[in-house]
Amino acid sequence: WYQRRVRANGEEGAAAPAKKKKKKKKKNNAKPVQTDPPSIAIGDLFADGNYPEGEIQHYQDDNLWRMTSQEMKMKDYAFEEALRDARQAAEAHRTVRQYVQSWIAPGMKMIDICERLEDCSRKMVKENGLLAGLAFPTGCSLNHCAAHYTPNPGDKTVLQYDDVCKIDFGTHINGRIIDCAWTVHFNPKFDPLVNAAKAATNMGIKCAGIDARLNEIGEAIQEVMESYEVELDGKTFQVKCIRNLNGHSIEPYKIHAGKTVPIIKGGEAIKMEEGEFYAIETFGSTGKGLVHDDVDCSHYMKNFDIGHVPIRINRAKGLLNTINRNHGTLAFCKRWLERAGETKYLLALKHLCDLGIVNDYPPLVDQKGCFTAQMEHTIVLRPTCKEVISRGEDY
Repeated sequence: WYQRRVRANGEEGAAAPAKKKKKKKKKNNAKPVQTDPPSIAIGDLFADGNYPEGEIQHYQDDNLWRMTSQEMKMKDYAFEEALRDARQAAEAHRTVRQYVQSWIAPGMKMIDICERLEDCSRKMVKENGLLAGLAFPTGCSLNHCAAHYTPNPGDKTVLQYDDVCKIDFGTHINGRIIDCAWTVHFNPKFDPLVNAAKAATNMGIKCAGIDARLNEIGEAIQEVMESYEVELDGKTFQVKCIRNLNGHSIEPYKIHAGKTVPIIKGGEAIKMEEGEFYAIETFGSTGKGLVHDDVDCSHYMKNFDIGHVPIRINRAKGLLNTINRNHGTLAFCKRWLERAGETKYLLALKHLCDLGIVNDYPPLVDQKGCFTAQMEHTIVLRPTCKEVISRGEDY
């Protein structure tokens, strides 16, 4: 219908123009896409809280029933909050390592590699005190050094073409730690060594499960690792497991939670249990297959079980406050202390170590001149299945 107006002289007026309807703006429900280089925190990228699931592996033999059990499915649902935090940390880890893999190259300083990686990690987890951040310093151990090396301030070490570098870093959300590592190498002659560690770790993951015995997992890992050989400069080496390095259970804010997963036969017949998180990691070596402490320590961590210990030196008290505020019971390094504003802290740090409040973790090295490789994933033994939370397209 339309309205008419009557003019003052009685004539019928023209029809009033119809009102135009305003077009409603369509809501943009498209999910944000990660930038290159990564700059959007994982929590913002998946605002609904549904983070990508890791690789699902079914339990074997006597535990196959768990996949279809309604009771186990209900227990799985109750486990969701812990999984959500772990999956967020894992997605951050995947994003960061794929970014690092795109630019790491010979000629770069190790300290620059670590700091660039850590800057990206902090963005991806949206670092927030002890609620979200880096779980431990970036390990970048080279060649005969298998673990626990990160550059201290002033370290000018440069990555070389013939280096074998283990990149081991961790992320956490609410203390749920993702501990995951891979080996960087540029010379293809090291392919068999790196492949040995990768195959051995995957075997460890395959054998892991509820009620699996840790000693049997170690035996299976060793069999795979030591089936590989590598030829270096005309000499053939059997790849050996580094027998005094292990995988380990993980608990909130506790990177080494008490159970160890050996990578050689022997050891205790302790069983894995439902709900446990594990870092399954293996180390292969062309040397003796045995590591010892080196000098120039960079890794430190507060003793998780330490009670109250009187501290008489004020400088050490202040340093402990910095550690508690920024790291709690998570590992840290000297670079991170300086980042937090600490100066002239070496004597105070030594005092905390002497009191047993803080433990030092020196670099772990095999014989000089040999090469070592590492591969590591974090898994969780869910009530219904085993989830390799840190699995990615890269490894």
